[in-house]
Amino acid sequence: MSTPAAVSPLDLAPVLPVVVLRAAADAVPLARALVAGGLPAIEVTLRTSAALDAIRAIAEEVPEAVVGAGTVLTPEQVESSAAAGARFLVSPGWTDRLLDAARGSGVPYLPGVSTASEVMALLERGVTELKFFPAEAAGGPAYLASLAAPLPRARFCPTGGIDALRAPDYLALPNVGCVGGTWMLPADALADRDWARVETLAREAAALRS
Repeated sequence: MSTPAAVSPLDLAPVLPVVVLRAAADAVPLARALVAGGLPAIEVTLRTSAALDAIRAIAEEVPEAVVGAGTVLTPEQVESSAAAGARFLVSPGWTDRLLDAARGSGVPYLPGVSTASEVMALLERGVTELKFFPAEAAGGPAYLASLAAPLPRARFCPTGGIDALRAPDYLALPNVGCVGGTWMLPADALADRDWARVETLAREAAALRS
């Protein structure tokens, strides 16, 4: 099987669903619902024991999806995520060791930042695509807007506290490629395996930037 080309999740859809899966068996139908709704990039967080199996299942069975690993905290998780088929990596923050491991994997990486100094440090290392986290708590759209002029090379995926009402404020900014969120994945829909509802909510999210 050929290796999929590297891709940035910032360029695929206005919203990056942030998925916490407790049962790997739900991964494929959930991914298909999100893709059908127009959200092909899917971040599966490494917060559960099912996460790596979920990433592997999506990578193997839903070729239209671009599945990534989120909450990547260690070089070991970089390695295991890449081996499972993750096509991008996301972390809430970053360290030099984690950045080096991500670069060594060849998988696109969105390190988390919340200050101008962190952005500048990563720009010095040649990293221009970043996760802004926790977005709402760290200053929201006003903070990101203030970074656009002095740090024009940086592009962001803000995540944390963003919902369907707040997302358009971020998406209107020139330095935002997409937003991360969970509102298209309500807990009751996941518990009921109501994939049709997930697809409907995904379609609404995908239409936020026409």
